[in-house]
Amino acid sequence: MWFDSWSDLIRVGLVGAAAYVTLVVLLRLSGKRTLAKLNAFDLVVTVALGSTLATILLSTDVSWVEGVAAMVLLVGVQFLVSWGSARLPRGRAFVTSRPTVLLRDGVPLDDRMRQQRVTLAEVRQAVRSTGVGGLDLVAAVVLESDGTLSVITLAQSGDGSALHDLH
Repeated sequence: MWFDSWSDLIRVGLVGAAAYVTLVVLLRLSGKRTLAKLNAFDLVVTVALGSTLATILLSTDVSWVEGVAAMVLLVGVQFLVSWGSARLPRGRAFVTSRPTVLLRDGVPLDDRMRQQRVTLAEVRQAVRSTGVGGLDLVAAVVLESDGTLSVITLAQSGDGSALHDLH
């Protein structure tokens, strides 16, 4: 079907604009955490918000108010989970994975790389992207909870306190 009616197009335009503005306002009110680097829970909320916005735009069975209620619910749950994970030690462990050291003092930790499904080639790429030419110059490569690889060179390692809470 190419065209149904002008009223459908007007509805998409008006409801879409209102839903978009509402989503932007909700994201601004919910704080920077909602838009930060994503862990698994943040990704789920982000995808759900996008799906909700699309449903509000395209489904005549869902009113703008119902869609806003769904977005408020998602942002509210995300706020509660992030609040709990920041204040409760077990809350953070429930929502996010712990960072994992994949290379220490230039030596790849094969069992941890296998467990995290990261190849030595990916570790080498992360090291190269920081401008380091050899693994022997690296104090640690850490797979962070958001999936990024952090590289700490021997020259940057200092007292190593940034690595104390890692296993």
